[in-house]
Amino acid sequence: MSGPLPLRNIAIIAHVDHGKTTLVDQLFRQSGTFRDNQRVEERAMDSNDLEKERGITILAKPTSIEWNGTRINIVDTPGHADFGGEVERILSMVDGVVLLVDSSEGAMPQTKFVTGKALALGLKPIVVVNKVDRPDERIQEVLDEVFDLFVSLEADDEQLDFPVLYASGRNGYASDDPTRREGTLEPLFQKIVDHVPPPALEVDAPFTFLVTLLDRDNFLGRVLTGRVTSGVVKVNQAIHALDADGKVIETGRASKIMSFQGLDRVPVDEAKAGDIISLAGLSVATVANTIADTSVSVPIKAQPIDPPTLSMRFAVNDSPMAGREGTKVTSRMIRDRLEREAESNVAIKITESADKDSFEVAGRGELQLGVLIETMRREGFELGISRPRVLFGTDENGNRTEPYETVLVDVDEEFSGTVVEKMANRKGEMTDMRPSGGGKTRISFIAPSRGLIGYHGEFLSDTRGTGIMNRLFDKYGPYKGKIEGRKNGVLISNGAGEANSYALGPLEERGILFVGVGEALYEGMIVGENAKPEDLEVNPMKSKQLTNFRASGKDDAVRLTPPKVMTLEQAIAYIDEDEMVEVTPKNIRLRKAILDPNERKKASRKKD
Repeated sequence: MSGPLPLRNIAIIAHVDHGKTTLVDQLFRQSGTFRDNQRVEERAMDSNDLEKERGITILAKPTSIEWNGTRINIVDTPGHADFGGEVERILSMVDGVVLLVDSSEGAMPQTKFVTGKALALGLKPIVVVNKVDRPDERIQEVLDEVFDLFVSLEADDEQLDFPVLYASGRNGYASDDPTRREGTLEPLFQKIVDHVPPPALEVDAPFTFLVTLLDRDNFLGRVLTGRVTSGVVKVNQAIHALDADGKVIETGRASKIMSFQGLDRVPVDEAKAGDIISLAGLSVATVANTIADTSVSVPIKAQPIDPPTLSMRFAVNDSPMAGREGTKVTSRMIRDRLEREAESNVAIKITESADKDSFEVAGRGELQLGVLIETMRREGFELGISRPRVLFGTDENGNRTEPYETVLVDVDEEFSGTVVEKMANRKGEMTDMRPSGGGKTRISFIAPSRGLIGYHGEFLSDTRGTGIMNRLFDKYGPYKGKIEGRKNGVLISNGAGEANSYALGPLEERGILFVGVGEALYEGMIVGENAKPEDLEVNPMKSKQLTNFRASGKDDAVRLTPPKVMTLEQAIAYIDEDEMVEVTPKNIRLRKAILDPNERKKASRKKD
């Protein structure tokens, strides 16, 4: 029997929308992992529903292909900084990275985030300039930007001497020649085999394995994924789990070992140093724990993880409509689901409130927490969600600090003035502004995370949907003082019932409506935005008085403007401190946290 195949472990790093998942699809096809006639969904790696809808990669997934007698394990990493908790752990599994950059957009902030982590680990990059067939390509400038980025990230000489390929993932070709527009991905396969070192194998040492991903299987229970750092593991071998301090968490057996083949996990009898595998058999071990032979007492050093910067309150839905639209409504169900999330997602921290009816969920950003809420909603949960709050810190002198982000925006020149003004109002400081070609301007800011909450929707309106904004956690810095919030008050329903056109017609003059005719309402529910700064209680259910007198003129049918319907992210960004979003599988409603108007007045008097 021939020995195991030579091995290469790589991660693919790219900014959101730069074509990473499409490129991996083509690698599958050209290596023969997919048959030509096999029906495979476009972007096979984005298998999660939300990933398909949003066109982003949220979960890192290992996969494997064979090319010319070499086994290549590829890990697709999330490009969004909000999912950075995934990225940091993934990179500890690989020996090289392919950095994919768009031939027009160039190196973006999230590329910087993941690349910085990769270079710090000493990984050597292969740069692939993707989408070279774009009419607005600026290949040479983009390469200069990548070089400058590497220098700013303190890359060493070996990392700066990176090989470059020019590719079109969608059309399935790569080449050393920037002018070529045909061919196959063979040059990329070859470059991976030549440039990425094989894993540094310690086959004779005892078995050790660092857990980088965790998921659940209905039959196998907890499934731990990572790379075998040393030794060999066989099915039914006795193993134990160590925490970061070397304390034994649990002891058990490797009941099942699975290797990756294409997109599938296949059972194997044993795995050796360098292999990326999934392992079942333990019930407590989690991400960043070391799984090892029972003779091992020193854990593998795990990559430190950036802290959460934002928190939201997830509460039991206590609105008058609670329990009508969802199946999972109790605090116990919510707690179990959040604990399960925190187990596999190390960037999330959960704390239970004293009244046991709500949970403080801290994470990396609005997108990460928004994805969690949307996932829970689809699973049948009902929740009350508070406005996001940033997590403050203190410096060595006891002064208050807050998280800052680097913000990079690309906008048409005509909108740049508005964006600079809005960012200044949110305490953002401009650090750079330059033309980026095609009538666009690229502006960089450093801004407190607090000021950016809810700005994305406004930014899209201000730039008529043409602007691109990218954000990245930078550091904790001095507290910036009060930041102005929402300028307008809201229209609040003063009773329960159904909205009707007779009542909504006059309310349109007061502001923008969020509800339409026939919608069920309750007291304290927000039905629109007031045109003035104060909140206003209104009656959207008021019906026409019936009399015996026939009206002299024919009643004009009320023509209403369609209501403004908010997405989950827009709703969370819109609400104020004293408001909540009621999230159910069927609806997203805005409401006051205290529904009773008298109690609300008492609470606001106490606050003042």
